[in-house]
Amino acid sequence: MIAAQQKLRQYLTEARAVEDALTRVLEAQIAMTPRGEYRTALSAHLEETRQHSSRLAQRLGEFSGGGRPLSAAVALMENITGQALALGKTPFDLLRGSGGEEKVLKNARDACASESLEIAMYTVIERLARRVGDPETAELAGAIRAEEERMLAQIIGVLPQLTEAMVAAVDGDPSYDSATTGAGEAVQDARRAARRTAGRAVAATQRFARRARRLPGVARLEGEVMGALAGEDDLAIAHYDSLTVDEIAAKLGRLSQVDLATIDAYERRHQNRSTLTQRISTLRGTEPWPGYDELTVTEIQAVLRAGDDGLARRVAAYEADHKNRAGVLKATDADRASAPAGA
Repeated sequence: MIAAQQKLRQYLTEARAVEDALTRVLEAQIAMTPRGEYRTALSAHLEETRQHSSRLAQRLGEFSGGGRPLSAAVALMENITGQALALGKTPFDLLRGSGGEEKVLKNARDACASESLEIAMYTVIERLARRVGDPETAELAGAIRAEEERMLAQIIGVLPQLTEAMVAAVDGDPSYDSATTGAGEAVQDARRAARRTAGRAVAATQRFARRARRLPGVARLEGEVMGALAGEDDLAIAHYDSLTVDEIAAKLGRLSQVDLATIDAYERRHQNRSTLTQRISTLRGTEPWPGYDELTVTEIQAVLRAGDDGLARRVAAYEADHKNRAGVLKATDADRASAPAGA
């Protein structure tokens, strides 16, 4: 029975690691989702997910015998995220697709898989807790499972609507508006704040930056996990293992933060050539906003139109070091030219 109780503690620790990982995923999804029914559901579930982690941590702390559940959760994170990837790439296939409508649809599809994973996880924990005579943990697991089941039903309910939007976009009638996403609205808030303060855009931009940090992307985590599991065929640079260091280095600037992190982890796991790892380190950094690397030129231009001079400068600097797309750089020049004097 002692062994079963230890197994219960292990499963609770793993569950908390999953909740913490999915908190970051939900934040990134909200940043890329236009306002409406689905984003409202995501925002509500984000708060539930944070509460799940807190309640699990509290329960772990109530167990006798000490232990360091938080440290254990960190140590188990790679294993847990690897399991999630294997079960449908659930929380890490974010921001993919040919347009905004498809990105949101794919995120919702993958969210169904992650919710199913959690439902199964809490079903196991509840049963195990009852088997070892721990009704408090069983009740907690059952309550969290019910909330995950409710969220899964909500996502499934919105899938037809998201699919219709994707089909309409493919047929030439897009509805996705980057300016109405979580990230886009943060930009607009900064611009309105600048107007209220007589054009003091610097202070407004600083406020936007603080808000944006609450909506982090998952590029680094996604890339590191994918790199730890990837084979050569999974890399963004074709025939990677047969290329020279110079040939690989010449292609790195065009890659997203996800792809850079993936190749970094893959390179360190295999040949670990310092010239490449150092070059990747210089390119890795914070995107101008969550999910930036996966956006098209048109989508970036839409956000820039709602932004300010400070945002345009960050985009220009980041773009120059990475993809260097003429359409984006032209948009940043236009945005800065239209900014109020002294901004």
